[in-house]
Amino acid sequence: MKGYILAAGEGMRMRPLTANIPKPLLPVAGKPFLEHNIEAFKDAGIKDIILLVGWRAQRIKEHFGDGKGFGVRIEYVEQKERLGTAHAIGMIKDMIDSPFLCLYGDVVLTKDSVKGLVEHHQKVKGSVMALTTVPDPKRYGCITVKDGVVSDIIEKPEFPETNTINAGAYILGPEIFEAIAETKKSPRGEYEVTDSFKILMKKHHLYTHLLKGEWIDVARAWDLLEANRILMAGLKTDVKGDVSERATVVGDIQVGKGTRILPGSYINGPAIVGEDCEIGPNAYIRPSTSIGDHCKIGAAVEIKNCIIMNRTNVPHLSYVGDSVLGERCNLGAGTKVANLRLDEREVQVVVDGRKMGSGRRKLGVIMGDDVKTGINATIDVGTIIGEGTFIGMGAVARGTIAPGSKIF
Repeated sequence: MKGYILAAGEGMRMRPLTANIPKPLLPVAGKPFLEHNIEAFKDAGIKDIILLVGWRAQRIKEHFGDGKGFGVRIEYVEQKERLGTAHAIGMIKDMIDSPFLCLYGDVVLTKDSVKGLVEHHQKVKGSVMALTTVPDPKRYGCITVKDGVVSDIIEKPEFPETNTINAGAYILGPEIFEAIAETKKSPRGEYEVTDSFKILMKKHHLYTHLLKGEWIDVARAWDLLEANRILMAGLKTDVKGDVSERATVVGDIQVGKGTRILPGSYINGPAIVGEDCEIGPNAYIRPSTSIGDHCKIGAAVEIKNCIIMNRTNVPHLSYVGDSVLGERCNLGAGTKVANLRLDEREVQVVVDGRKMGSGRRKLGVIMGDDVKTGINATIDVGTIIGEGTFIGMGAVARGTIAPGSKIF
């Protein structure tokens, strides 16, 4: 069986994090997002993988190459014009002659979830749609099931009758390409795979499989934090750097080569620290924190449930919680990131000029690349800071801040 991962999107909803980095290469739990999905495929016995690429395709190709370094074989298909999910799947028609596992590139599946999906396909001997349940199904395709088979698909219903949704993972036979060939453009000018499924269902069963593992659709930048938590859940200790005898480690951690954990530091796992980093002295790293390569977390700094990308420094006397910091950022001494509203209600964020719920009770900052803060800067809950922004000493940053801004 071949695997097919759709990873061509520009990731506009993930800005500012994707201003310089293609979405599949955003780091989660110590490695690029897409790498976790490739590992899950490999673990399920799928070693021939096709990647659909588009925006900044060359960077993805440079990272994964032919797949040999990851124990798989990778082929690439480049989608120059994005005409919908059915069009994307149809692009591999001439490369497939047997059932294949298709996964949306912004979906997180655990290794156990992928294995379970493959095993169910082997049992039913037909096409399978993976399902999951969510608290608010309005944003997704809701699925009606009868006797283990899809009976109806309702896209983004205003009044959903079920919380069971399409999980964005399928095992499909070559017959899907016949259905795609019959698919007409939707009112928004795209070829929708849900329309193709409805055509397919007239001639073939589309079986269902309810995923047992955790699932998340990484649609917005703050969704990376939940993906990070899920993918770090089974972390095993692997220390290649130097941990001081006077540092305290509780739980499982991974520490890369050349990294030094200095005296007085306290790390509560699961936590990941990349290569050539310096942590401490007296730093406090709390659970579900992933720190990239060449980073410095300095004296009396507290980091909680964060993703900190390569070459970013939080040198001293600062607090950062429930946040994502891009590459090459530098926080001045005493920078504080608020991550909880005083009324403890859902954190709101401003996207495209309007407020929307984040779905999170705790959310600090989403910070683009090359942002710098002065001493004693304060960042309010749910703030989005565009790349290259400068926040002066003692300044307060809130809302959505455009790239290259200066806040005093």
